[in-house]
Amino acid sequence: MKKEEKITYKIDSDVLKNYVEAINSIKEPMIRIKDQLNQLSKPMQELSKSLNNSMKPIIEASRVASNSLEPIKKTGEQLNESLKPIQEQLKSINTMSNAIKKLSIKFPNEQSKIFTDTIKQIMNVNNGMLFTRMIEPLNISRQYLSIMESNNDIEKVSRGIYLSPSAFEDSYFSFQQKYKKAIFSHMNALYFYGMTEEFPYNYTVTVPQSYHVDTVNEKCNVFYVSEDIYELGVVEIETPNGNKVRAYDKERCICDIIRSKGRMDSEQVKKTIKQYIQCKDKDIAKLSEYSKKMGINDKVMEMVGGSYYE
Repeated sequence: MKKEEKITYKIDSDVLKNYVEAINSIKEPMIRIKDQLNQLSKPMQELSKSLNNSMKPIIEASRVASNSLEPIKKTGEQLNESLKPIQEQLKSINTMSNAIKKLSIKFPNEQSKIFTDTIKQIMNVNNGMLFTRMIEPLNISRQYLSIMESNNDIEKVSRGIYLSPSAFEDSYFSFQQKYKKAIFSHMNALYFYGMTEEFPYNYTVTVPQSYHVDTVNEKCNVFYVSEDIYELGVVEIETPNGNKVRAYDKERCICDIIRSKGRMDSEQVKKTIKQYIQCKDKDIAKLSEYSKKMGINDKVMEMVGGSYYE
């Protein structure tokens, strides 16, 4: 007798990977993003069609008329360019959604199994972690999370965050998924680079001045900065558990600890600066560029330059 094969509801690995990356990269609430994408995608399609249809006969009729429409064409191109990141995220979400729809059509009586299997696959790609926002665009009800929790397939570790039985929670990753605008900075970011002896028992993050969420202030040390330097020096870096989070690069961190030395341990600041000077991959030119943009060039060059001779 032939052994019965177990049915699996496997989704292409690239589709899963792109979807998880797209969801993790979105910084605004999912409901707002979905609304924005719906509003932005339709006008752009209509604008593109309108330009294509109206430009052809006019170009054929007259060069002058064509030139007069050049500013409109450029505006459309600029809008298209600015929307590329959003369009890529939307494309990944739609591809994932379509993959689930195809499975539902192929197995019309297995929707519950398809959804729970999809959740497990998403968690597997996301290092065993799942945030409820990851299933919202796929129209998967949260009741499936409750079912999986009751079956011990997943564990709820905090509001909106679940773990697979074999995974460990990455608190840094979880925190930034909850507070998308928070960028790990100062000694907290330097810990990721192995440039401080202090373990960051409390998170240290930087947010824009316009960002006001009381629970962030309760959980960590928060530095508020103007929009013009908020994104200065932002990179993606791996946490000790291997997940990617947004943090500042070494040069920005050095500027930050000097700029905020009144709130820092002065001895630790000196030790860290000395360690930075010994780094083979330090970039003094970039350090100078950042410090000028932050208006602290003299202070930074004085402290960093002095470290050469101590």
